[in-house]
Amino acid sequence: QGSKMMGAGGQPIIVLSQGTKRESGHQVQIGNITACKTIADVIRTSLGPRAMLKMLMDPMGGIVMTNDGNAILREITVKHPAAKSMIDIARTQDEETGDGTTSVIVLAGEVMSQAQQFLEQKIHPTIIIQAYRAALEDAIKLAEEKFSRSIDVNNDEEIKTVVRSCLGTKMISKWMDLAVDIALNAVKTIRVDKGGVNEIDIKRYCRIEKIPGGTIEDCKVIKGVILNKDVVHAKMRRRIENPRVVLLDCNLEYKKGESQTSLEIVREEDISKILEQEEIAIRKQCDEIIALKPDLVFTEKGVSDLAQHFLLKAGITVLRRLKKTDNNRLARVCNARIVNDTCDLREDDIGTGAELFEITKIGDEYYTYVTSSKTTACTVCLRGPSKDVINEVERNLQDALHVVRNVMLNPRLVPGGGALEMALAHALVEKGKSIEGVRQFPYKAVARSLEVIPRTLVQNCGGSTIRQLTALRAKHAQSADNWTWGIDGCSGKLVDMKELGIWDPLSVRIQVLKTAVETSVMLLRIDDIVSGTKKSSGGDGPVKEMPM
Repeated sequence: QGSKMMGAGGQPIIVLSQGTKRESGHQVQIGNITACKTIADVIRTSLGPRAMLKMLMDPMGGIVMTNDGNAILREITVKHPAAKSMIDIARTQDEETGDGTTSVIVLAGEVMSQAQQFLEQKIHPTIIIQAYRAALEDAIKLAEEKFSRSIDVNNDEEIKTVVRSCLGTKMISKWMDLAVDIALNAVKTIRVDKGGVNEIDIKRYCRIEKIPGGTIEDCKVIKGVILNKDVVHAKMRRRIENPRVVLLDCNLEYKKGESQTSLEIVREEDISKILEQEEIAIRKQCDEIIALKPDLVFTEKGVSDLAQHFLLKAGITVLRRLKKTDNNRLARVCNARIVNDTCDLREDDIGTGAELFEITKIGDEYYTYVTSSKTTACTVCLRGPSKDVINEVERNLQDALHVVRNVMLNPRLVPGGGALEMALAHALVEKGKSIEGVRQFPYKAVARSLEVIPRTLVQNCGGSTIRQLTALRAKHAQSADNWTWGIDGCSGKLVDMKELGIWDPLSVRIQVLKTAVETSVMLLRIDDIVSGTKKSSGGDGPVKEMPM
C-alpha cells in the first residue's frame, strides 16, 4: 500500500485513511487506457451502415435496442472513472452536434491505445500530449481548408445527400427518403431569422410525438402541434377553422387558500353563501374569457365542472392540463401570448395564427391537432409497429434533425466513409516527417489512430481489413485529388465518396476530432487515482454496477 510511510521508530505512519486504494504512475495510465479500449470495443461494432444493434436491459427491466453510440452508453453503468469520462464525451457529442457519437468513442479509444506504446518506452506523458495537441490543430486546419467543400443551404437536393449519409448507418435506412423529407421539413419549419442570425432550436420547437400502431410509412411532419388530449366536455366542438385561441397558465376553478384553511360555519345558510362566492369567482373568470370571444381555451392547469359549463354555453372549446412545453409551442403556432391570470386578458393576447383546430382519433386515443401553414413550430408524428421500434426511429430522427441544423448553421461538408480520416491521416504522416525529436512519434500515432474509422467500417461489413486499408492508403498517397476516396460501408470496397454522395457536416467531424483527442489528453494527464474517499461499505446504492 503506497499510503503507509515508515516513521522514525520503524512504526508505519498511516497517511491516507484505511480502506483507501491508491494506484499511481504507470499502472494508472495503463488502467485508463484499457478502460477506454473496453468501452470503444463495446461500441465498435455499431459503426457504419452494416452496424450491429445492441440490446440493453435497464435496471427497471425495460429494453433498449439501438446502435446510437450515446444511447448505448447511457444505459451501461460503469465503475472505472476513465470509462465514465468516455461516456461523458459521447453525451457531449450528442448535445453539440447530435451525430457522430459512435465515431467519437471509437476514435478516442484508439488514440488512447496508441499512447500505450510510448508510455512503455518511458516517454513522458506531457511530450505525448504536446504532440497530440499539435496533431489535432493541424488536423482541424486541414479539414477546414483542404478536405471540405461548401454547400448551398437552399438547395434541398444537396442537403438531402448529407442527411442520407447520416441515416445510412441507422435503422431507418430502409425508409430513407421518408426520413430525409421529415428532417428537412421539420428544420425548415422551425428556422427563425433573428436579426440575420439563424436560430434553429430543435429541443424546444420540434416535438416528436410517438404513437404506436400503423406503419413506419405513416410518419409525417405536422406544421403545428399535436396534443394527446381530448376536449373537456363531450359536447364541445371538435373542429374549428381559424380559431381564436387563448392560452392560460392558471386554474379555472375556485382559488383555495394557500395553507390549509378551515371555515367554521355557524348557520346553515352560510354554506350556500360560501358556495355562491365560489361560483361567482369562477363566473367572473369565465366572463373575462368570454368577453374576448375566443373559440379555444388551453390551460396548463385544471378546469372545474362549473367553468366547463359556462364556457360550453358560450360555445368555447376547452383543453386542460397542457405541458408547459406544449403551451410554448402553441404560442408559436397561434402567435398568442400565454396569460397568467384571466383578468389580464387583452385582445392582442389572442392567437389568430392557427388555421385549423381538429381532434382526430388515432388508434384508441384522441389527438388534438392545431395547425397552420406559416408556423415556426412543428411536431413530427412517428408511427410504428412497437414501442421499441419507434424509440429507435426517434433516436435516428434526432440525429437527422441535428445534421440538417449543423449544415444550415455551418454549410461545409466533408466526405464520409472514412475518407476524411484517411486523408487527414495521410497528410499528418507527411507533416510528421518534418517534426524534430521524439515528438514526431506520437504525432504520427494520431495519424495512425485516425485510420481506425475506415478500418472498423471494413470490419463491420466483413471485408478483409489489411488489404483494403493498404489499398486505401496507397490511393491517398498517389495524388492529392484522391481525398474523397473511402470505404463503401455496405460492400467494403474502395469508392469515391463523390460518386456515392456520402458527405457529413464539417462541424460533426471536427467535433469528433476535438472531443476524442482532448479526452485522451485529459486521461493521459492522470497519474494517480485515489479511490475509497467515500465510505467503503456497500457500493453506490441500489444499482449493481457492470464489472469492467
